[in-house]
Amino acid sequence: MLDTKRMRFPIDIVLVCIRWYATYPLSYRHLEEMMQERGITVDHSTINRRTIRFLPLLELAFRKYKRPAGDRWRMDETYIKVKGVWTYLYRAVDKSGKTIDFLLTEKRDKVPPPPNQLIFK
Repeated sequence: MLDTKRMRFPIDIVLVCIRWYATYPLSYRHLEEMMQERGITVDHSTINRRTIRFLPLLELAFRKYKRPAGDRWRMDETYIKVKGVWTYLYRAVDKSGKTIDFLLTEKRDKVPPPPNQLIFK
């Protein structure tokens, strides 16, 4: 799955950087500084290239373990302020109250989209 041939850094270090980048609001330069504090000299462009290469593969691998939504869900709509701009938030919620997917739009739709057409951001 993950082709690690000709890589300078071990896959563990690369995966930690990718996880931090995908999970937290960090830039590649922040990750470069964090790795340097841990004694690993890695350039931000290297982290960028490895993220572009491995993140889609990891997403495909993890998608098969994603919990199915089930046969019962409902659409929730609210009007919220994001960075000073009022936007509509649509959420698909399963019967236990967990968010399946969501969509932020500036304009209100007449008919809310089904959850398979929502954009996950």
